[in-house]
Formats: sequence, C-alpha cells, structure tokens
Amino acid sequence: MGSNRGNTSLKYKRRNEKPMLEFDRLPRELRVWIAGADLQWRAKSVRKAFDKALSQTGSHEKALEELSRLQRRLISKDATKVWGKEHPDASGANET
Repeated sequence: MGSNRGNTSLKYKRRNEKPMLEFDRLPRELRVWIAGADLQWRAKSVRKAFDKALSQTGSHEKALEELSRLQRRLISKDATKVWGKEHPDASGANET
C-alpha cells in the first residue's frame, strides 16, 4: 500500500514521535495555520520556523506570514522537480 504523501520530491523521514500530542501542545494560531496548510507539516517544524520568524519580526502576524512564504517556497521547489519548470507553481515560472 502506498503512502498518502502523493508524488513529491520533498524529504521524508520516519520518526518515533507522538504527532497528535505535539500538535495539541501548539498554540491555537499555529494549529489553525497547520489545518489550512497545503503541505503536511510536523508540529515541531512549524514551532521551530514560527519561533525563528517571531524572533526576527517581533510580530505573531508577520511570523505567520513568514510560515506561508516558507510553504510557498517549498511548493515552488517541489513543483519544479515533480511537474517540471512549466508548472505554474514552479520556481521562476511566473517571473517576467
């Protein structure tokens, strides 16, 4: 049986963790962000990226915007490898 990750070139690593417990420990705003995310994120990864962005911006709103930018970069990187440079989400495909 295949995985539910679909066709992706992004890294995958098996972990011996308790993902639901980690998710439940996140602040509400991060749980909401993950629920609407396009990629599958680990709670630990989101927390780390959010904390880094928060320390740089000093704003929860701007830190969440940075998470969204990070996600768009990852999707762009993956789209190029999976579907090719002509895909609308591929890196540089929409640049003029």
